[in-house]
Amino acid sequence: MRIYLDHNATAPLRPAARDAMLELLGPPANPSSAHREGARARAALETARAEVAALVGAAPAEIVFTSGATEANNLALRGVLARGQGLVTTAIEHSSVLETARALAGEGVTLSVGTVDGEGRTDPAAVIAACGPGTRLVSVGLANGEIGAVAPVAAIAAGLAGRGVLVHTDAAQAAGRLPIDVGALGVDLLSISAHKLGGPPGCGALFVRRGVTLRPLATGGPQERGRRPGTENVAAAVGFGVAARLARAEAEAATESLVDRLWQGIRSGIAGAVRNGPGTGPRLPNTLNVSFVGCRGESLLVLLDLAGVAVSLGSACAAGSTEPSHVLIAMGRGREAARDGVRLSLGPTTTAAEVDRALDLFPGLVAQVRAGAAA
Repeated sequence: MRIYLDHNATAPLRPAARDAMLELLGPPANPSSAHREGARARAALETARAEVAALVGAAPAEIVFTSGATEANNLALRGVLARGQGLVTTAIEHSSVLETARALAGEGVTLSVGTVDGEGRTDPAAVIAACGPGTRLVSVGLANGEIGAVAPVAAIAAGLAGRGVLVHTDAAQAAGRLPIDVGALGVDLLSISAHKLGGPPGCGALFVRRGVTLRPLATGGPQERGRRPGTENVAAAVGFGVAARLARAEAEAATESLVDRLWQGIRSGIAGAVRNGPGTGPRLPNTLNVSFVGCRGESLLVLLDLAGVAVSLGSACAAGSTEPSHVLIAMGRGREAARDGVRLSLGPTTTAAEVDRALDLFPGLVAQVRAGAAA
């Protein structure tokens, strides 16, 4: 039996979401059409929009459906920034934020990339201090999917209130795992993704606070209130809506206790285990990133996979890269150490028996990798 501990890459598609999508895949479904079939598709799309909005405490009209959080992040940054304006972000953001930020810097946007501490935590005062007269946007992820650190986004937004600076947060890893309320956070833009919480891949959303002007990335249609042209993927949006509704009803306490069980078992059973990320305080309840001194992470991942356990070395968007984790480097790890962090991310379907089986496997596999390195 396979043990899947890579929910931060993609969570398993929820059966209820799959069933709802299948109902939409048969009949024609263009929500812009004026006939009965079009009205049915429109109703399904708007029901899904309301469910996604409820997940983050937004109004349905503030939700723009996208192809995922990567597009949503691009739309947030490119949709509000212009040449000569400033962007402030941090060094541990997802690549869809950092690479877009660097591209914008090449197009005349002033870019400031802030540091984090050794546990991956962001200092809100430092982010606020980095905002100058020309700063238009701050983009700080709500939760880091590699190490589980939760950023003080609400404190940053509160500190910037009244200064004309928009605040965006990538909440793809937080949605469905932490309570989110855009009003309490004080953000103007927020990105989420369906497949992180049991919806289908290829669908996401951007919350755009009412009154925020957003330039679309493309032109050619009035869909999504002119902010994202093209016929909407109704079936995927419906699956997203169902997953969002189910995620709101779930408690993460059980997942958090399993992560604690996993870490305590690793720490007590394997010498030289190092936790990467916050040991205490706000953090994702489902995420554990750990390194083993003298143990190459890539080799351990392969052996775990052969033994039936799926884990990752970090963000799925960086999988296959020969570069070390930019997140671990930002936390002060050396380049070699930054290659060896193994991420284990649990979900609602993870069981105690699966965790215990993984714990049975880890000591022997770590020892095997270490022995090979020493040979």
